[in-house]
Amino acid sequence: MTKINALLVGGPTLHFTYGGLGFLTDPTFDEPGSYPGGITLHKLTGPAVPASALGAIDVVLLSHDEHADNLDDAGRALLPGVPLVLGTEGSATRIPHVTGLAPWQAHRVGDVTVTAVPALHGPEGAEALSGPVIGFILQSDGEPTVYVSGDNASVDVVREIAERFPRIDVAVLFAGAANVGRFGDSDLTLNARTALEAAEVLADAVIVPIHAEGWFHFSETRDRLRLMFEFADRGDRLRLLPPGERVTIG
Repeated sequence: MTKINALLVGGPTLHFTYGGLGFLTDPTFDEPGSYPGGITLHKLTGPAVPASALGAIDVVLLSHDEHADNLDDAGRALLPGVPLVLGTEGSATRIPHVTGLAPWQAHRVGDVTVTAVPALHGPEGAEALSGPVIGFILQSDGEPTVYVSGDNASVDVVREIAERFPRIDVAVLFAGAANVGRFGDSDLTLNARTALEAAEVLADAVIVPIHAEGWFHFSETRDRLRLMFEFADRGDRLRLLPPGERVTIG
């Protein structure tokens, strides 16, 4: 089984090679700034590297397009130049060049099968306010099976995915306990505790947390996440990536 070369750009944006292709999750390449709207989001840090320094971007995995912390202005401008952008069915109606997938729908690109999987962006019933979100499973002969969670806060959703895909080798979990106050104390993404619960559901998968720094509404630090795993004797499962450095995972 080969290993994955990955580089954390920052926030939810991870570039990695898989099956001979370059994949990019939720593109965010703006410099720090604020995004007014129903709820104003504040970006605190810019990208560790520009998109031009990443190498080939053959596929974008876009969990959803409605929130600037998952698709900012520079990330949106990048999409027309990418050969394949996979997103929600709603994203495909709003953005040209997006191929929309329903949960459990598969799409083949080269030697890689990408399957959209459910995600719940907040507590039960959050979709009415947060909108639909998807994650992704990547599979290819000779490659590890990779799960990219997207903005999912539900361990039950992770359990449902693990039942359908019992062998997941690498799990890219959107963490950071994102919280803008819309649902009180209920987070919009995994927090340290629920990320650890998800890791237990995912058996021996290497856990790669992203979406855990760079925005004001991420309410927990990467250090808290690290300590949660270490105090539970699961520190060996966690790979905290240094932004801007390409590393090998597997």
